[in-house]
Amino acid sequence: MQKQKQKARDLKKETVGNLSEKIAKSKTIAFADYHGLTAQQLSQLREKIKEAGGELLVTKNTLLSRALTANHLPVTSHQLTGPTASLFAYSDEIAPIKAAAESAKALGTPKFKFGFFGKELLDAAGLDALAKIPGREILQGRVVGAIASPIYGIVSVLQANLRNLISVLDQKARKSQSG
Repeated sequence: MQKQKQKARDLKKETVGNLSEKIAKSKTIAFADYHGLTAQQLSQLREKIKEAGGELLVTKNTLLSRALTANHLPVTSHQLTGPTASLFAYSDEIAPIKAAAESAKALGTPKFKFGFFGKELLDAAGLDALAKIPGREILQGRVVGAIASPIYGIVSVLQANLRNLISVLDQKARKSQSG
């Protein structure tokens, strides 16, 4: 009996350690209520989030709370209640959150509870707002367009000056030929 309790404690310590590592390397973390999802839907959601550069885990709230505290991320007991799925975004801060939000639109769940963007605490509305930010490629395209737009304007102005100079020289040449 004592050995079983010790194994259970060791397993819990290992789980908290693994969660702490995932929390430490995550750029964004979101916690959501996944109640109502079937096992197949949860599996599909895990796959979507993995494709977006994240990870979805379901663990006990007490172990999750210990791992968050170990990483100096403040949580209260009322934030981690009920079935909680943890979403870790590793490479892209927003893409896994968007994947979960898209699933929530289609299925009505998961529902965001709270999360962290870096070390900053976000409520459910903050996570929803984060999910509405356009993707990285779209934002990069907008930046390139904003940078390139003035350059095209300068090129156009310089070409207009050259066209005007050529037009004046052409008129002068015609005038000197006719005269």
